Amino acid sequence: MSIGKRSIVLIFLLLFVTITFFGFHQTLQKPIERKDSGIGEPSTPIYEHLKNYTLKDLASRCGIMIGTCVSYSPLLNDNKYKEIIAREFSVITPENELKFESVHPFRNVYTFSRADTIVSFAEEHGMKVRGHCLVWHQQLPNWILKGNYTREEWIEILRDHIYTVVGRYKGKIYAWDVVNEAFNDDGTLRDSVWLRNIGPEYIKLAFKWAHEADPDALLFYNDYGAEAINSKSNAIYELVKNLLEEGIPIHGIGLQMHVRVEWYPNPQSVAENIKRFRKLGLKVEITEMDVAIRLPVSEEEITKQAEIYKSILKTYLNS
Repeated sequence: MSIGKRSIVLIFLLLFVTITFFGFHQTLQKPIERKDSGIGEPSTPIYEHLKNYTLKDLASRCGIMIGTCVSYSPLLNDNKYKEIIAREFSVITPENELKFESVHPFRNVYTFSRADTIVSFAEEHGMKVRGHCLVWHQQLPNWILKGNYTREEWIEILRDHIYTVVGRYKGKIYAWDVVNEAFNDDGTLRDSVWLRNIGPEYIKLAFKWAHEADPDALLFYNDYGAEAINSKSNAIYELVKNLLEEGIPIHGIGLQMHVRVEWYPNPQSVAENIKRFRKLGLKVEITEMDVAIRLPVSEEEITKQAEIYKSILKTYLNS
């Protein structure tokens, strides 16, 4: 199946799940078969009600935004891709175009053309942009990975990067994943060039500099495997609690929901986790989400995928 068709199938799946969750399940009629749709398999069920709603319409009814990641090449060359994104979503996140190796390939060189294209697309279609990500242990250029600098130079490198990137999009990017995936699953800090060369304080410095570069931007810590209460989410909780106590500007937690049909987190534990972060006064957002299925798939697995997606959304909105 092509990328375009997969995207359309995903849209219909999400619309089905969202409609059933947002209180429309009592009005749904028997699904009809669209044999001539050209989308997925001929038997793909499409509800008549889907003609009247988009994902962003349904999300707005619950006071939330719904977004997706986007990539430069299809955004430039695939009209169907652009049409779906503009129609269905209220927020977009550049998938790779704002990561360190993309915008800062050499020490004194920044390249923003691809990120600029995505931000311009969002502005043209009345969408918000989420920046991802400023500090991460992956997708770094060789001058960082192989760099031999003093601690003071490492600090200056990171500060300059954050000031330059955030400053360029001041007022255009509403939120940033400032630090991404800084913890191991056991709750210890992940080894990275930033931890080795600056120390644990690189995290609070990053938030401080991002806030200085754009005082109005919402600043998030983002991680995977921390959806429920566990060693990693406990460590993240202690980190952000300490940052808040120190007066460091942090506004939210981004939870990556990378789950599978055969495994997904306990909803009660997810709810408790979300509530404890919100009690700190932090926003909690599902920044990434996928419910993976091994190919080939069965009808039962497709149904299960929808049920998991619905369960996670319901847990999030009710927490």
